[in-house]
Amino acid sequence: WNFPLHVGRNNTDHDSDCPGQLGQEGGHSSPSSRANEISVDFEQTQEAYKSKDSLELLRSLVVFKLCSYDFLVDKNKELSTLGQKVLGRTLFNKVMKMTFYGQFVAGEDHVAIKPLIQKNQAYGVGSVLDYSVEEDIDEEEIQQKEYGNIANIELRSVHGEVTTAPTYFHADEAKCDHHMETFIKCIKASGGASMDGFSAIKVTALGRPQFLLELSEVTVKWRRFFNFLALQQGKVVGQVSEQRVDSKRNAVSPLCLDRSIDVLDWNSLLDDRDKCADLLVVPNVKLGKLEPLLKDFSDEDEKQMQRILQRLDALAKHAVENRVRLMVDAEQTYLQPAISRLALEMQRVYNKEKPVIFNTYQCYLKEAFDSVSTDVALSCREGWHFAAKLVRGAYMYQEKGRAEELGYEDPINPDYESTNRMYHRCLDFVLDEIARNGNANVMVASHNEDTVKHTLRRMNELGLMPRENKVYFGQLLGMCDQISFPLGQAGFPVYKYVPYGPIDEVMPYLTRRAQENRGFMQGVQKERGLLWKELRRRAASGELLHRPVY
Repeated sequence: WNFPLHVGRNNTDHDSDCPGQLGQEGGHSSPSSRANEISVDFEQTQEAYKSKDSLELLRSLVVFKLCSYDFLVDKNKELSTLGQKVLGRTLFNKVMKMTFYGQFVAGEDHVAIKPLIQKNQAYGVGSVLDYSVEEDIDEEEIQQKEYGNIANIELRSVHGEVTTAPTYFHADEAKCDHHMETFIKCIKASGGASMDGFSAIKVTALGRPQFLLELSEVTVKWRRFFNFLALQQGKVVGQVSEQRVDSKRNAVSPLCLDRSIDVLDWNSLLDDRDKCADLLVVPNVKLGKLEPLLKDFSDEDEKQMQRILQRLDALAKHAVENRVRLMVDAEQTYLQPAISRLALEMQRVYNKEKPVIFNTYQCYLKEAFDSVSTDVALSCREGWHFAAKLVRGAYMYQEKGRAEELGYEDPINPDYESTNRMYHRCLDFVLDEIARNGNANVMVASHNEDTVKHTLRRMNELGLMPRENKVYFGQLLGMCDQISFPLGQAGFPVYKYVPYGPIDEVMPYLTRRAQENRGFMQGVQKERGLLWKELRRRAASGELLHRPVY
């Protein structure tokens, strides 16, 4: 497992292609001529909404207005339960399909969503398919399950003290296998729809969150070990050279430049002959030996650990076979270290020739830039394609509330503006890397028009053309069509994040999205204004019965 800690610029063969120093933004740019610059007009409503009929525009207006009321967002779960009791499940489902579900979810299965995928593709917009079923059962239900006596998990390793926090729960391995098969269908559907699509996966659907927490503990302890090395050498973190550790021989070699820490490798993780617990060790500097990080790791834990790794490996192989890029979604901060490490290990194996695995970086986190710059440096040194989706963040309200309740340092940036600065800092760093050696790839997953315009401006400055397929844009289904479709029609690779799944099972996803995008929904006055402008234009020109042609 590699955590490259950089010392200035070493005289290696890769120095001419790698970033000069971690944390240093910028780099050489190659300004293009004005004749090659591409601009996009986000005010042309006829072009932005020609893929929608007038009823769809009206639905968007109604849903956006409803989402602007805090009461409806805060109490949506209770209101949904009440709605099912009053209307009955069948009528309630019809109402949902006419409103929230119909706005943000493509359909119930990979077959039902094909018409929408094909329509968007005809208008220049691709798809990131996401089976959006999320499980979240309460403490009483958990206690009735096989592993349910642990309704809360300790966060000692991640935040430095013993605290607990609720997490998602998976009843058995069969359910995880079912989720894997569903993801495989999603990958095949994406490959069948186009040859350049994406498919999203959630790692928490493939194994026990308790395992991911333990793996996060391993990652955090390794980082602390590097911090210790840095302090011992009088250097700051991010500027320390790397060290080779051979866990199988239980030996730590001398510190040397231009080497990387390979505690584990993908083949060893997947090899039934090797015990993962024996590989997960950390040096105890005081005792001068390696100690296991996963204490009390049972044979069943060992089997579950290998199963989750084998599921990830199977999904990556199906993605390669179907010419689909795999998007690993970000999740809660106390599970994210493990998710990011697994995504990075997959990248090292499957991104050697082209970008197949994309990791997600949440820029509302204080450590976002350090994570991005470190992984870019690693990909540069090892010669594989760095691939990232940049988002502002998905669990802001949940994370801030948990930090306050449990008394650890808030991992989230203090305000929206600081998150914006972090987002643009990470984005600029990756764009510079793309211009420098072409082995980096980024999806600008943002609904912020200023961020999209910033990206277009930087692409023009660096001479990055849309046809190079290095910079992608992404927005959620049902939101910001005035950004997505003009970009697609201008030739930029742009994608809608397309969730699907049964109504009952997708409700937790809709609840989370409503809470995450609370601030955005309250500030969509411009989008609502453009929707009204297009409806008035259609009424004046006799096009209210407009039907999309594709």
